[in-house]
Amino acid sequence: MRPVYGLGAFIPVALALALANASPSLVFATSALGIVPTAAVMSEATEQLAARSGPGIGGLVNVTFGNAPELIIAIFALAHGLQEVVKASLVGSIIGNSLLVLGAAMLAGGWKRTRQTFDRTAAQTQSGMLLLTMVALALPSILELAHHASLPGVTEVRRVFAGDIEQISVAVALVLIATYAAGLFFSLRTHRDLFNPASDEHDQASIWSLRRSVGTLAAAGAIVALMSDILVGSIEHASRDIGLSQFFVGAFVVAIVGNAAEHYVAVVAAAKNKMDLAVNIAIGSAAQIGLFVAPVLVLLSFAVGPAPMAMVFNAYEIAALLAAGLVATALVSDGESTWFEGVQLLALYAVIGILFYAA
Repeated sequence: MRPVYGLGAFIPVALALALANASPSLVFATSALGIVPTAAVMSEATEQLAARSGPGIGGLVNVTFGNAPELIIAIFALAHGLQEVVKASLVGSIIGNSLLVLGAAMLAGGWKRTRQTFDRTAAQTQSGMLLLTMVALALPSILELAHHASLPGVTEVRRVFAGDIEQISVAVALVLIATYAAGLFFSLRTHRDLFNPASDEHDQASIWSLRRSVGTLAAAGAIVALMSDILVGSIEHASRDIGLSQFFVGAFVVAIVGNAAEHYVAVVAAAKNKMDLAVNIAIGSAAQIGLFVAPVLVLLSFAVGPAPMAMVFNAYEIAALLAAGLVATALVSDGESTWFEGVQLLALYAVIGILFYAA
């Protein structure tokens, strides 16, 4: 049993505190801790379901449910009108996977080894998707900046695009989803040997039944939804009580909570010298957030919440996205990693955290 499952004790505590109208800070902390083990259970159930389905369908199952906790949390945040928290958590998830998770994996795996190797072609494909994602997410924000700025040559831009940023966000979202679908076809069909190598990780005796896998996934998803509702409902007051902006809470606390299970799996895989898996989890999950979760939330915002959410990020978020994408891409491009490269990624993550805290 994973050690993280011990945090399940916080689930009833969070529920009791919420019902008792306890301190928002306590409610926020306990519900955040309660999400971590249920997200880990969802991850395990997804892996078991994928193991029963074969490499093609299994890969589709993994990418479909792999980011479910983040998506559930974000939907509840949208319903509460916390669009800036949602966008901050999306950015936090992307930079968290590409810097924190990848950095921790490189450090853990490379500490007692001279270097670790992984498939260069697969890593470059994933990092290319990540870089594409970050640029695509940043471009509508740059257009919005041009719309409001008094810069030479932008008069025509202001005239043509004024009031259309929501429609532009929808169009960009549809392009990203189409790219995501093409990526699935590439990794699960035409080049599946590259992304789904044969593995003996699960023997038949260890694979759960279909009923157990689906039932566990559904139950864990329901608990994640309950904890997410409690978490999101306490963010506004808790952030004020503990002296942190909702922007910082969304980008770092909420993002880390939603990705905790993947963080754990990637670092353990790297420590076992399975860097292909660790890189795939870190870079692949970051790309999936941008290519699938973010555009889906933009589309859902037209039905959930008080107003549609435009794909417009602030200057701090754009800078963090582009910096993380460029550095992560550069460090995985040679198909090798060392513990010091992990330190470099963690250092950049820390610097971004400092800037977001001061913002």
